[in-house]
Amino acid sequence: MTRSIALHLGLIAALVAAGLMLPAYHQGNLARILVLATYAMGYNVLFGYTGLLSLGHAMFFGAGMYGLGLAMQHGGVPALPAFGIGLAAAAALSAIVAMLALRTIGVAFMIVTLMFAQSAYLTVLYFGEWTRGDEGFVLQQATRQIAGLDLTNPLIRYYAALTVFTAALVITARMMQVRFGHTLIAIRENEERTRMLGYNTQAHKFAALVISGTLAGAAGASYALLFGYVGATFTSVQYSIFPLLWVLLGGAGTTIGPFIGTLFMFYLIDTTSGFTNAYLMIVGLVLVLLTLFARAGIMGEVRKRFAPWLP
Repeated sequence: MTRSIALHLGLIAALVAAGLMLPAYHQGNLARILVLATYAMGYNVLFGYTGLLSLGHAMFFGAGMYGLGLAMQHGGVPALPAFGIGLAAAAALSAIVAMLALRTIGVAFMIVTLMFAQSAYLTVLYFGEWTRGDEGFVLQQATRQIAGLDLTNPLIRYYAALTVFTAALVITARMMQVRFGHTLIAIRENEERTRMLGYNTQAHKFAALVISGTLAGAAGASYALLFGYVGATFTSVQYSIFPLLWVLLGGAGTTIGPFIGTLFMFYLIDTTSGFTNAYLMIVGLVLVLLTLFARAGIMGEVRKRFAPWLP
């Protein structure tokens, strides 16, 4: 427990220091990575800890993004209340999806979440008069402020992203230390046995999906607020695949694995694209090699081989 706390505090301290030491380019990249890692942590709650494979998490990311974006753009709502609207939209959508999708299991659950996500994407396009469809819209710089802090300032934006990331990290880390988190892991390992022991597995899966969707929505709202853009691309299928890749790369069922996977994937693409136009081939080769030789993901392999105490 002590080593686990030290690991998380050490990571947060390193990120705090990085904000002051990194050049502007990497500071901006890391701010984006922190927001996307929050999205991946939300996905990890459902997939890594509960064992439910979703292909529709982009709809929750998009719900948070459009909840905030539409409230600010068309309703004139200030940034902080709009962020709350984004969270509420993601939580409400995840609860509705949970009530319907959790009637299925296995591959059927995966397909149902994909269908819901595609419906959400088409809904965004259908109401293009408000959402601007694929083109999206830009949030005015003057509106992107909280308590007098200008979120368009690169340093303030970085620490705002770090604040959201830290909150998500603390929530997930704490969740895995209490009975609720242990029950989710038990469901992942053997749902039938967990049910026979007297646990309401359906209620736990419902809660896991709502928490997962709300964290994804927080990431979507943060992305819109910090980077000033809202677009349908973020509700497309590829943005449902990305968090799955990040979690698998970093280590499913580990607290800091989603961050490591997001960081690795982001800079792998960023670095290789600077050398060749065929960077996706290189990225694909690296992913195949990691899948073959590090099946538990980066942090999963570290935990399995060197540090079994890793959370």
